[in-house]
Amino acid sequence: MATSSSAIESDATFNSFYCEVKQIEKQDAVLTSAQQIERLLRPGATYRNLNPFEVLQIDPDLPVQDLKKKYKRMSILVHPDKNPDDRERAQTAFDIINKAYKALEDENTRKKCMDVVEEAKFKVDSAIADKRKKLKKEGRKDAAVDEDDPDKYKRAIQVQTMKLFADMERKRKELETRDQEERKRKREAEIEEEENKKAQKEWNKNFEAMAPPCKMALL
Repeated sequence: MATSSSAIESDATFNSFYCEVKQIEKQDAVLTSAQQIERLLRPGATYRNLNPFEVLQIDPDLPVQDLKKKYKRMSILVHPDKNPDDRERAQTAFDIINKAYKALEDENTRKKCMDVVEEAKFKVDSAIADKRKKLKKEGRKDAAVDEDDPDKYKRAIQVQTMKLFADMERKRKELETRDQEERKRKREAEIEEEENKKAQKEWNKNFEAMAPPCKMALL
């Protein structure tokens, strides 16, 4: 059975996206100080920077000792003192790198980050299984998919990982907003109650001042 046009378009779109990403990664691997700063602050980097592995340009399974070496090299590159002509942006980039390193240096937060990677891998593997199932239904005996290429499989996991980190940040912000709104609502209710009590107290005071004194009835 012939492959559907939508499937062909989907494959073409993925291949185009993958080639662009690989080109960016190739360029990023040899960036100068100014280029590293630009990489971390360029449009769209906000969500990419939520992924500490992406910030430090490392694989999730990189040993801690190698992580420290990579962090040291990269932090020196973007350090404000090394970039006096762009000190403010360099400081921002340095802070981003420092935050990513701290997240992966700490055992607990690193585990949470690895859990995200594992979830991304599970989602990618599930998507691949669905693709193979669909191809078999269409009569494709080989049921080969793009992610059979190790590089493309790895990149698919990276993309899914970034999506999961972005979803986590979105949910965190939503919870934070709801919490702020709830605290604001409670505070407004407390202020209203305090004002009502104050008004009632003032009314009672004025009423007592205006009321005529009681006279004992004469027998």
